[in-house]
Amino acid sequence: MASSNTKPKVLLLGKIIHAHKTWQSLSDIAELVEPTATNRAEFIQECKDGKLDGVVAAYRTFDSVSITGLVDEELVNALPSSLKYLAHCGAGYDQVDVHACSARSPPVRVSNVPTAVDDATADVNMFLIIGALRNFNTGMLALREGKWRGQPLPVLGHDPEGKVLGILGMGGIGRNLKKKAEAFGMRVIYHNRRQLTEELAGGADYVTFDELLAKSDVISLNLPLNVSFSA
Repeated sequence: MASSNTKPKVLLLGKIIHAHKTWQSLSDIAELVEPTATNRAEFIQECKDGKLDGVVAAYRTFDSVSITGLVDEELVNALPSSLKYLAHCGAGYDQVDVHACSARSPPVRVSNVPTAVDDATADVNMFLIIGALRNFNTGMLALREGKWRGQPLPVLGHDPEGKVLGILGMGGIGRNLKKKAEAFGMRVIYHNRRQLTEELAGGADYVTFDELLAKSDVISLNLPLNVSFSA
């Protein structure tokens, strides 16, 4: 008779870069396992051979795609029938076919971390906006070529102070970007599928899509690139 104290198995797909202690702490409640496969064919065969049977949850990193390939219908159907949860470490989950996961019986529940990089992405967003306004790229390229005065001189840049930033897609990244843009003296307007509450909008004016195009000095697209994006 199997022991009632047998721990459930948790599968690691990819390598842990930073959170080693957090991952190892799961060993208190689960048996941590890793595949021996180095490519998709080997991984699917490993599943078919029953070597991962008993796995209840799997945690995957972006680079695990080099081992498993995309988590598509073929892979989902090859995964152990015991698997109930697939935790994805990124905000985007384009590597995972969530419809295939839902269609499996029993379904595989997929989680992601949509807000984890909101602030970091907005940082990069603001860097690109300032770089475009100030014409930094032209100057940096000239410097790398040893052309200290430009040859020819770059055109003058623009001050962000007083400019209107139009944000298309006022989600977590857009709202973080708004705060950073205001620190540079920009005024923010936005268009969204739904108008935000006053608290979430934080003083940004809601406008139509046509008004966003007409009134903005700079437009930032902060929305998924998928079939739903028709603007």
